[in-house]
Amino acid sequence: MKLKWIILFCSLSLISMAAKTKKAVFIIVDGIPADMIERLNTPAIDEIASKGAYARAYTGGEIGSYSQTPTISAIGYTNLLTATWMNKHNVDGNSNLKPNYNYWTIFRIAKEQSKPYKTAIYSSWTDNRTVLLGEGKPETNYLKIDFICDGYDLDTLRFPKKEKDLRIFDIDEYVTEQAAKGIRQDAADLSWVYLWYTDDAGHIEGNGRFFDDYTQKADAQIGKIWDAVKYREANFNEDWMIVVTTDHGRGENGHGHGGQSKRERTTWISTNQPVNERFNTEDLAIVNITPSICRFMEFNIPQQVRWEQDGIPFIGQVDITQMGTSPYDDSVTLSWNCLNPDAMVDIYVSSTNQYKEGGKDQWKKIARVPAKKQMYVVSSDQLPDSHYYKFVLETPNNHLNRWVQ
Repeated sequence: MKLKWIILFCSLSLISMAAKTKKAVFIIVDGIPADMIERLNTPAIDEIASKGAYARAYTGGEIGSYSQTPTISAIGYTNLLTATWMNKHNVDGNSNLKPNYNYWTIFRIAKEQSKPYKTAIYSSWTDNRTVLLGEGKPETNYLKIDFICDGYDLDTLRFPKKEKDLRIFDIDEYVTEQAAKGIRQDAADLSWVYLWYTDDAGHIEGNGRFFDDYTQKADAQIGKIWDAVKYREANFNEDWMIVVTTDHGRGENGHGHGGQSKRERTTWISTNQPVNERFNTEDLAIVNITPSICRFMEFNIPQQVRWEQDGIPFIGQVDITQMGTSPYDDSVTLSWNCLNPDAMVDIYVSSTNQYKEGGKDQWKKIARVPAKKQMYVVSSDQLPDSHYYKFVLETPNNHLNRWVQ
């Protein structure tokens, strides 16, 4: 009888351990190029990476192609939120924003799950919630954020004007406190924390001690949020994924950004979760963050939504990467890199882009080939009559997509 109780206790303990609730938080700290993070002492970012990994990444889409995207802040946030580039999400600057909400953000994905998930945003800039996420809009199915801490950019009484725009740093300090408190107490399933002032520091002073100092102060803010995550994991049956990143790099002198120079395009990602082999490659991009969090959280993403995502997960198994398209007369050669030689690739084509307008594209399966083949020539008789095609390569563990115009 005693042995039976021991076995029962052990079984219940294993079930309890396996049933940890998964939660995720991502932090965008604005406008810090990778070389600064790697040069400076950033203990919080480093400690997070020590549990998982740190690597350089990129933003800005593919230079010279339909996906080339300016390295500007709101564009960068939306790259992350939707796992797409500007040619899809339609955010082309920091003002007069007109997102295409047909490309779902990670917050909408979370809210469309069959299981209810709580969400939170901690941000100085109100537009992150009201415009980029599109809270309450019919186009986002009336998305609702459960815990809101934002709007302080408009509060000039509590945060009055200061030299070098340091009121924004004061706002970041308050946002940090509220984020750490919210994670400890409310522990939303998905949270976004946005820290602004580092971008201002770069614009105002460029490369130098001032920018360095406020980058390190931002790391201290990240540390407070990381401490809250560790508190939750230590005191609750929870498993957290934290991702810290930036939205863009900077020009050579540190003042500006927006172009396609290497430093402007070079970003970085720090996470506490184990990563796959493609994390430490040149293929790592800001658009990979949402698919990675979705995989960690075990979100179900509708096929039409998923096939439009330009990013692929940097956690878990991935079968293929780096899709290429080479039109030649009436044929198109598709290529890819193979990471799993045992996988099969299903190849689909659509000659419409009705998804962009809220419709559904008609996809035609044209081939199934081994991933290790690493290429397939699509002949003219397999293609609908059109001057525009969307291709998707689907494997058991990920997909790739690309347009040919």
